[in-house]
Amino acid sequence: MASTFTPLGVELQATGENAGTWGTKTNTNLQIIEQIAGGFIQKSIAGGAQQTDLVVSDGSTGAELSHRMIEFTGTITGNQVVTIPLDVQTFYFLRNSTSGAYTVQFKYITGSGGTVTFSATDKGDKIVFAMANDGTNPDIKEIALGLTEIVSDTSPQLGGNLDTNSFMIDFDDAHGIRDENANEQLIFETTSSAVNHVDMTNGATGNGPQIGAVGGDTNISLKLRPKATGNIEVMGATNPGSIQLNCESNSHGIKLTSPPHSASQSYELKFPTGNVTADRFLKVESVSGSGTTGVGQLSFAEVSGISTGKAIAMAIVFG
Repeated sequence: MASTFTPLGVELQATGENAGTWGTKTNTNLQIIEQIAGGFIQKSIAGGAQQTDLVVSDGSTGAELSHRMIEFTGTITGNQVVTIPLDVQTFYFLRNSTSGAYTVQFKYITGSGGTVTFSATDKGDKIVFAMANDGTNPDIKEIALGLTEIVSDTSPQLGGNLDTNSFMIDFDDAHGIRDENANEQLIFETTSSAVNHVDMTNGATGNGPQIGAVGGDTNISLKLRPKATGNIEVMGATNPGSIQLNCESNSHGIKLTSPPHSASQSYELKFPTGNVTADRFLKVESVSGSGTTGVGQLSFAEVSGISTGKAIAMAIVFG
């Protein structure tokens, strides 16, 4: 009876066969097994869109598919497909070291079973198991691994939501979060020995989200800072923009509200530059510019020619 071979090329010798060469063949088999157990090979798949078949080499070392780790290399200018024979059952460490923004798919040579694909931007590693679980449509499954090291991965991607598990995310000074276009969206800056910080709380139905100042100090202000000559704007929505000043129990509040859109007003009121004085009212002392974009300078004006009662009533009148 002649020798037969396993799907990965190991020779199975028949009884009484290969007299005088049995030792050589056995040594070759051991080398193939060693190669299967821990061998590493680089395989160039350079070129345009194509299929590259990894084939067995019966009774010989060096077969590409008979290595534990396979690194794909080369410049690719189209999507790549790498295949193995239908009867191969083993696991592989695969590394995608190709250059070029195209996918690399690893699959059985025929059939519609499961496959594993490196995305166009995934230049990393995968562990896959070739199951040989069906003679026609066998599956190749990726073995999910826990996160170990991402320093060398220049574009790591999450497969789901990130749960910090009660830990923090540390940001370097002047670094933070970017949007999907790689534009800065939120930047964090540090203060040495900081004890106070911002707290953000979402809101249930009927309640808005909150941004608050919290920390080790008893009384903490919340500061908003525009850049250069920019402003802090309160946007309008269904109604004009409005600032509500609440009582200490947050059960009552007064509002300062912008004129409606229909009024087409964009004027500015500047508060008085002088000290607060009793028994005075606010008036527009002067105006620069004109029309809807005029800038009015307020002052504390002295009441004259009217009764004290009327003066009090006019204390909130502008001009």
